[in-house]
Amino acid sequence: MNKVFDFINKELKGWKSGELAGLIIVLPIILYNSVILHDSPVAVTSAVCGILYTIIAGKGKISCYIFGLTGSSFYGYLAFSNALWGNLLLYIGYYIPMQILGIFKWKKNLNKSTNEIYKTKLTNKERIFLIFLSLAFCVFGYAGLTIFHDSHPLLDSVSTILSITGMYLTVKRCIEQWIVWSIVNLIGIIMWFRVIQSGEKVYSTLLMWSVYLVLGIYFYFQWKKELYNNA
Repeated sequence: MNKVFDFINKELKGWKSGELAGLIIVLPIILYNSVILHDSPVAVTSAVCGILYTIIAGKGKISCYIFGLTGSSFYGYLAFSNALWGNLLLYIGYYIPMQILGIFKWKKNLNKSTNEIYKTKLTNKERIFLIFLSLAFCVFGYAGLTIFHDSHPLLDSVSTILSITGMYLTVKRCIEQWIVWSIVNLIGIIMWFRVIQSGEKVYSTLLMWSVYLVLGIYFYFQWKKELYNNA
C-alpha cells in the first residue's frame, strides 16, 4: 500500500497551477454536458479519460496510460456506433497494444528525480521519411475506407494514419508528436461536429477534441523549452 501512495505522490509532483486550473475548468464542463444536454455516458467517459491521458502524457508521467487504455476502449465503441471504421481499427487494433508497449518503453526512460520521461526529437532525415510515408498511407487508407462505405473516408483516413504516426512518436518520446496530434485534433473537431449535425449527442467528444488541440499546442512549446534547456 505504501508503494501505491508513493507512486501517486510522485505522479502529482511538477504540476503547474495553470495545468491544474485547466483540469478544474474542463472536467466540470464535460460533466455538465452529460446532465443538461443528455450526452452519451460513453462519450463522457471517453472524453474525461482522454483529456486526463493527454495532460498526464504531456507531463511525461507514465500513469497516463491508465487513462489512455480506458479512454481508448470507450472511444472505440463510439467509433463503432458511428461507422467510423478507420478510427475503430485504430483504437482497438493499434492504440491499445501501443499504449501497453509505451508503459514498458517509458519505464526504461524515466528521470528518477522527477519521475518524468526524458524527451527526444527526430533528425531531419527521420522527419522527411515519416512525412512521405504518412502521406502515402493516407492515400491507400482513403481508397480502402471508401470501399467499406465509411461515413467520412477522407477525414477518417487522414486522422487514422496521422494518429498511427503520432502514437509511434509518443512511445519514442519525440516532441514532433505534438505537431502531428494538433493536426489530428483539428480533423477530429471537424469530423465529430459533422456527427453531431447528423443528430448524435456526442458533445463531450467534440469538446474533448477541442481541448486536445489546445493541449497539443501547449505541450509542444513546453517540451521545446525543456529540450532547449537540457541542450
